[in-house]
Amino acid sequence: MPHNSWDRYYPRPQLRRDSFFPLLDGWTLNGRPIRVPWPPQAPLSGWRGAVGDVLRYETRFTLPGGFVPEGFRAVLHFGAVDQVAEAWVNGVSVVRHEGGYLPFSADITAALRPGENRLLVKAVDTLSRDYPYGKQHKHPHGMWYTPVSGIWQPVWLEAVPQRGAVASLRLTPDLTGVNVEVDAGGAEYTVSVPLGEGRFVTAKGWDGMVRIDVPEPRLWTPDDPYLYSLTVTTPTDRVESYFALRTVSAREIGGRTRLCLNGEPIFLHGVLDQGYFRDGLFLPRGPEGYERDILRMKGLGFNTLRKHIKVEPEAFYHACDRLGMLVLQDMVNSGGYDYVRDTVIPTFLSKKRSDVGRGGGEKRKAFFERHCLDTLAHLHSHPCIVGWTIFNEGWGQYDSDRIYRLLKPADPSRFFISASGWFAQQESDAQSEHVYFSSRVLEGDQPGKFLILSECGGFSRRVGGHVDEDLRNYGYGEQCATEGELIGRIRAMYEEMVLPSIPRGLCGCVYTQLSDVEGETNGLYTYDRLVRKVSGEAMQAIASDVGAALAECVKNG
Repeated sequence: MPHNSWDRYYPRPQLRRDSFFPLLDGWTLNGRPIRVPWPPQAPLSGWRGAVGDVLRYETRFTLPGGFVPEGFRAVLHFGAVDQVAEAWVNGVSVVRHEGGYLPFSADITAALRPGENRLLVKAVDTLSRDYPYGKQHKHPHGMWYTPVSGIWQPVWLEAVPQRGAVASLRLTPDLTGVNVEVDAGGAEYTVSVPLGEGRFVTAKGWDGMVRIDVPEPRLWTPDDPYLYSLTVTTPTDRVESYFALRTVSAREIGGRTRLCLNGEPIFLHGVLDQGYFRDGLFLPRGPEGYERDILRMKGLGFNTLRKHIKVEPEAFYHACDRLGMLVLQDMVNSGGYDYVRDTVIPTFLSKKRSDVGRGGGEKRKAFFERHCLDTLAHLHSHPCIVGWTIFNEGWGQYDSDRIYRLLKPADPSRFFISASGWFAQQESDAQSEHVYFSSRVLEGDQPGKFLILSECGGFSRRVGGHVDEDLRNYGYGEQCATEGELIGRIRAMYEEMVLPSIPRGLCGCVYTQLSDVEGETNGLYTYDRLVRKVSGEAMQAIASDVGAALAECVKNG
């Protein structure tokens, strides 16, 4: 049985209590054992056999004595269950949830019994396009991957005060302090930030916002990802959190719109991150898997991950916060996709198309918009996230101008890319381009919008023994036979397209991609992360050239 470190990781690092009881042991799925939190399609789950549309999970648990004291309630948490889930405790229905990427919870106090308790979870996953489904496909091929079903993030319990509990925190920083919005059910609360040497900054409030100004502020950057600790206390509750001081903005420099971190121009030197792992699919073996991926990419000179059409457990964002990795977060696509309409035509012919009135059924649209707003709220307080992508390459795209106007007020502290790659309308903070199969100099020619090359490269190198030989090889352009050939193509792309585009306004570049995924072999690492397919020294040299090009533009501007 594989070592499972998920049971020791607190799943909600920005609202942490001392109370924590993981529920990862003793599960069965349709009557047979399964290792949670991995989905049944993942080798680490230990599940064998076909995975149907209906999944019936069951486990039993006994809480330690005194875990739920007098005046407290027991809250059951699910990180994510794909796609529609309902849970029962001792035969009592406690929660029903739709959508497979966001957390949900339930007060189960009334359903608990002394001693052993039975938890039953029924998940229905038909890969309905009415719900966000990302890169999942019932018949994996090319850029479509093995689907995941049912429970795929941690399940856990905590004890929460019946009155005066901190239900949520929303942390919005700037360069001198942080705005703290607390939902404590109307109770008075105190926010405290330790500054070292016995010094604290504190503020008191009720429901609403308080301001914490930090003396001698230390700003968060990829090179110095400094995090401040924060506690919120009420007469009955205490939670721990953290924040960072940083801003994201755009300003005119030398006649070009430049993206800025903390008021200073920055180039998003990024890589596409699908969030797939060979043995765990949607999850690594443990949270430390995210740390290793982040450090691998920093070791190659990257400062940004584009989290592609997937919402991760908070362990991923926590690691990015601590280690200094910027994140461009995609919304999870739903709706239909057509290869000719959405990929071939815009890649080789026209990138323009109206999206007004498109998008399919009203249920799908309503759920997508609500899911976007819920994603913004769920991840708002993580300083690593600098921007959001709404639609990708026309997939499920509709009414993007209206949706930009819906989402932007919910998070004005970050930028939004309304349409990544093509089919851009009017409303967006960025001009986004995808360029594969060629290299060309790009021009930032849309007033008030910064320019980003949000996908490029994708050169394939297949490493024997580290790919599934049963899957057809998939990548962009001819396959590279050696490390030298792969590095040569990457460097040529930067020299021919990326570096000369920086003086013309280019503010970011996202190379495809971090690792191979199943038959898609265009990763900088193999799918199992055992082989790095490029020279670290050569990639660092490219990153150095990118930094020098930006510095020259700023100097001349």
